[in-house]
Amino acid sequence: MDAKTLIAPNEDLMKKAVDHLDHELTKIRAGRANPAMLDGVRVEAYGSHMPLNQVANVNTPDGRTIMIQPWDKKMIDAIEKAIQAANLGFNPSNNGDAVIINVPMLTEERRKELVKAAHKEGEHAKVSIRGARQKANEAIKGAKLPEDFTKDATEQVDKLTGIYNKKVDVLIEAKEKDIMKV
Repeated sequence: MDAKTLIAPNEDLMKKAVDHLDHELTKIRAGRANPAMLDGVRVEAYGSHMPLNQVANVNTPDGRTIMIQPWDKKMIDAIEKAIQAANLGFNPSNNGDAVIINVPMLTEERRKELVKAAHKEGEHAKVSIRGARQKANEAIKGAKLPEDFTKDATEQVDKLTGIYNKKVDVLIEAKEKDIMKV
């Protein structure tokens, strides 16, 4: 058994933590309209709760507007209610064919709150990475291999942990710049 075999599953966990962080950061709005802002919205449709993107086309005609065009015009009211219930701070309106959301400019206070939320998501990712590191180290120790092999493998795990923590820092820094840009 070699170090790669012991480390690979845990490296995959670290990669998944970074990918999840990247996905979560798209949900944090940065002042510009983005269809991903509505990813968590679920609409009461046909007797069940469905994701918004399964009952309508969501797009951004410009940087300040999100347009939601339902495939069934009867869904407009349900979509408006779902957006308001999601408590995203949006006030949807409709023109009879589509639901339109004007994304307001962020206040300085709100920008700081969003930066804190981004940092919190980054910390969650780092906790996941540390958990993967711990699992990898336990697997290495549990393999009962020679001491020099164990030491080298542990160093490889620590190096990987540093690499993935750096990726998290880069993502958070980029998101913070994006949020604070007026």
